[in-house]
Amino acid sequence: MAVAGAIIGAAVGGWMNDRFGRRMAILIADFLFFIGAVVMASAPNPALLIVGRVFVGLGVGMASMTSPLYISEASPAKIRGALVSTNGFLITGGQFLSYLINLAFTNAPGTWRWMLGIAGLPALLQFILMLLLPESPRWLFRKGREEEAKVILRKIYPADDVEKEIQDLKESVEAEIREEGSAKINMMKLLKTKTVRRGLIAGVGLQVFQQFVGINTVMYYSPTIVQLAGFASNKTALLLSLVTAGLNALGSIVSIYFIDRTGRKKLLLISLFGVAISLGLLAGVFHETTSHSPMVSRIQTSHFSNYSCPDYSSATNPGAWDCMKCLKASSPDCGFCAAPTDKLLPGACLLSNDTVKDLCHDESRLWYTRGCPSKYGWLALVGLALYIIFFSPGMGTAPWIVNSEIYPLRFRGVCGGIAATANWISNLIVAQSFLSLTEAIG
Repeated sequence: MAVAGAIIGAAVGGWMNDRFGRRMAILIADFLFFIGAVVMASAPNPALLIVGRVFVGLGVGMASMTSPLYISEASPAKIRGALVSTNGFLITGGQFLSYLINLAFTNAPGTWRWMLGIAGLPALLQFILMLLLPESPRWLFRKGREEEAKVILRKIYPADDVEKEIQDLKESVEAEIREEGSAKINMMKLLKTKTVRRGLIAGVGLQVFQQFVGINTVMYYSPTIVQLAGFASNKTALLLSLVTAGLNALGSIVSIYFIDRTGRKKLLLISLFGVAISLGLLAGVFHETTSHSPMVSRIQTSHFSNYSCPDYSSATNPGAWDCMKCLKASSPDCGFCAAPTDKLLPGACLLSNDTVKDLCHDESRLWYTRGCPSKYGWLALVGLALYIIFFSPGMGTAPWIVNSEIYPLRFRGVCGGIAATANWISNLIVAQSFLSLTEAIG
């Protein structure tokens, strides 16, 4: 529901950016997010929790396309890429921080209310701080408020450069107005304007591919992926997902350093090459894990005689059953209780429920319901880490930077909104299909 709200927020945000300005759009996003957090924290039933989640999504969607745009337009050209990358670092750093905050609240009374409610504090703080910041000078120039824009530009640029920057901005805005007139922006006009159309293809394409290379699958489901690689413990999986979030933040710092030195395109190509290699390694590890999983032992299973998996008990060829076949049993679901001495030796195929899980653990055995024991599991963690290290500096931040730079000023808000909407729609498709795909194709 949050992602669905973000799709609407990003779409409306583009229009709002051009109509009311970048600063006002961020203030509205903060307000929506704060309201959403308060509603979620105080929700007496699931329906109101969902309403709060939609409000949060609206705020996130609006901010996701407005923040890089505002930073880009209020920054000196030579450090623009680094500052927009800093926005990416603060998002990934915030994700890491949120894992730690949630960890701290796991034993507090009213656990999830604190987790959801405390998210309103950063939104409130940013709302107050945004009241002290100026509007984007480029947007002001476009709206004919030149004196206000000049005052802001004199604060941003050194005295030697400011007059040239004012003159350049004035000329570019006047040229755009002459070229495009003052007719209302509509979709047909966007697509008929060659420069805008080509920019949209590049900008929307980057945002779609950013999601389709699977980053949010990794961020949302990293504990699940770790378990699929053969790590049975929920606690271990959550701890390792914290490492994933930390690496994502670290990669954003690398982007801040390289984005203006290397250039956007080269960084994207290096990033995509590394992502492809990392995903290939992950696929190879999962193939090995599934094709060489421990066998199911009749002796081990009969040790838990009252809880053996019905499908295994009635199988015509139980000797061919391994851990993966046990986990795929679905009527009812079954789990694999590893051998007590060595998790790679034949184990027991049992009913999957909390009682059986506790019985398995009581004998100091590992209990598997997602992935199987494997000696290659650590390689999956390497693949996951490499994936994040390559993704974050390039595909993680560059699509947002490119979208804040490539459109003519008049179309920047609307086109940025279209690209951000494409990002969130792709995000939703990936998030909703990943677990179904892992069940369908293994």
